[in-house]
Amino acid sequence: MKIAVLSTNADLYSTRRLVEAIKQRGHEALVVDHVKCFVMIEGGKPSIIYKGKPVPEIDAAIPRIGTSVTAFGCAVVRQLELMKVFTTVKSQAILRSRDKLRSMQVLAKAGIDIPKTVFAKNPSQVNELIHLVGGPPVVIKLLEGTQGVGVVLAETIKAAKSTIEAFYGLRANFLIQEYIAESKGADIRAFVIGNKVIAAMRRQGADGDFRSNLHRGGQGSLVELTPEEEHTAVAAARALGVKIAGVDMLQSERGPLVMEVNSSPGLRGIEEISGIDIASLIVSYIEDKIVTDEGDTVGV
Repeated sequence: MKIAVLSTNADLYSTRRLVEAIKQRGHEALVVDHVKCFVMIEGGKPSIIYKGKPVPEIDAAIPRIGTSVTAFGCAVVRQLELMKVFTTVKSQAILRSRDKLRSMQVLAKAGIDIPKTVFAKNPSQVNELIHLVGGPPVVIKLLEGTQGVGVVLAETIKAAKSTIEAFYGLRANFLIQEYIAESKGADIRAFVIGNKVIAAMRRQGADGDFRSNLHRGGQGSLVELTPEEEHTAVAAARALGVKIAGVDMLQSERGPLVMEVNSSPGLRGIEEISGIDIASLIVSYIEDKIVTDEGDTVGV
C-alpha cells in the first residue's frame, strides 16, 4: 500500500516514526505537507495539488494536523475522503475534538463524566460563573489553546475576576471549569487505537505548575488503568469519532473525568515511557481496516 502522512515537518518525531513503521511493514511512505497543498474543487473530479502535481493515488492517509491550521488541514482531509482515500481520522472528528466547547457538549451527551464546565458571553455575571463550578479555585481555558497555553488557574475570586474580565476585554472565547484538587497537578493520557487502550501514562506537572503537559516540563510515568478508566477513555474517543486518540483524564473522587480527546496525539512521550511500538500498531490498524483477508479493498 501507499500511505501518506500529512505533516508540516518530516523531521518531527511522530512523523519520522510513522514513516519508519510504514516502511518496516512493507508499504510505501509519503510525507505530504498539507499546508502547501491546493484543494482542487471540480465537479466529479476532486483532487489535491502538491508541489505542482496532483497527489499520486494513495491507499490511506494519517493526518497530523496542527491546531493552528485546523480549518485548512481538515479541508485537505475532507478532500481525501471525497477521493475515497482511507484516513485514520475523519475531518469532522478532527473539527469536533478541536472545539473544546463542542467536544464537552458531545461527551456530556454521551454520559461521559467531565469537570463541571461553564461557557458564557456576559461579563456582568462573573460571580455566578465562578459559583457554578464551585470555585475558587477555578480553571480558565481559552477555546483555541493547546499544550497548556491559554490555561490559567485562578486561586481566588479576585484573580478569577481579573482573568475573566481580561479575556472578555480581548473578545476571547473561553471556558471556566472546576479545579480538581485531588488530581494534584497530574493527569492520565490514554492512547486509544480503535476500541482499545494501547498504553497509558501519568503526566505530572512541573513544580509550581498545575498543567501536566510534557511540552511544558511535565514528567511522564507508566500507569495501569483501572477498568473504569479504560472504559471511559474508549467511550470518549468513540463519542467524538476519533479512532486514534490521546484521551486526557483527571483522577477524581467521583471517578475519571475526561478533559480532552486529542485527534493528533504525539508519539514520543507514550512510546518512550511504555516501550510500545505504537507507530507500527497504527499502521497495523490501517491494514486491518482497508484490506480483508482476501486482499480486497474495503470501501471508506
